[in-house]
Amino acid sequence: MDHKMFFSASFFNLSGKKKRGLKYLLLALPFVAFVIAFSYAPLYSWIYAFFHYQMGHKISNMPFVGFDNFIKLYNQRNEIFRVLRNTLAMSLLNIAFTPLPAVFAIMLNEIRSTKYRKFIQTTTTLPNFISWFVIFGLATAIFASGGLITTVMAKFGVTATNTNIMANNDATWWFQLSLGIWKGLGWQAIIYIAAIAGIDEELYDAAKVDGANKMQTIMHVTVPGLIPTFLVLLLLAVSNLLNNGLDQYFVFYNPMVSDKIEVLDYYVYKVGILVNDYSFSIVIGMLKSLISVVLLFTVNTISKNLRGESLV
Repeated sequence: MDHKMFFSASFFNLSGKKKRGLKYLLLALPFVAFVIAFSYAPLYSWIYAFFHYQMGHKISNMPFVGFDNFIKLYNQRNEIFRVLRNTLAMSLLNIAFTPLPAVFAIMLNEIRSTKYRKFIQTTTTLPNFISWFVIFGLATAIFASGGLITTVMAKFGVTATNTNIMANNDATWWFQLSLGIWKGLGWQAIIYIAAIAGIDEELYDAAKVDGANKMQTIMHVTVPGLIPTFLVLLLLAVSNLLNNGLDQYFVFYNPMVSDKIEVLDYYVYKVGILVNDYSFSIVIGMLKSLISVVLLFTVNTISKNLRGESLV
């Protein structure tokens, strides 16, 4: 029997449930291949941590150094702790402000004018699609020396004329946090807007019948309806404490704020590409991966204890 006819006959002999399952499996295969190609296949590069590797050469021609790069990681622990401090500080600040998208979604949901609500949602979502390079240009025009905000603040005597917020080491974490919130607030609120849409309308009707005002309805109907979604997103954020990304800190990096803006992802890029110590950067990446796995299983345990179901 022809192979095509065999598979066709096998498919039509399946029950409806199994057919749907097979279709979903086939739909998932490209994404599984993508994850394997970009998340698991690169783990092969961990072998470079045991060699003094130089880019452009075969690993077979590189000298084997054993655990020298791991010893180097220990010897440079003060520098690694500094980078981890920056990474955790930025991540924890972002986690502290995770309720903002939920609050914004609730406020947006209370706007009765459909046109006005759509305008605000579109306006606040658009920054998510703006490149960090463009945002850097806007921030320079507004916050650098002679920028719009610094000029206005200097005119009213709040700061000195030559103040450059982007070069203020003490304000780095809060400045980067503010930019991140501005860029992602509308986009992050979308999932909460969807969660609000999923709340049973009968609950709102019951609250109205019971005489609840607008604030009471929000506190006793909307907020409890958002808590499961909020907890899942919070736990996922905790499990990704070390994943700050690179692009934001890459474009805003300058020698004046280097002590506070070097997060783990940027530091790996700096060591591997700028310093050309590829093997040592692999070791740092391995450290990040191992800590992230520990965080993931820790958060998974917390989720199982709090919600009765795990994330993975």
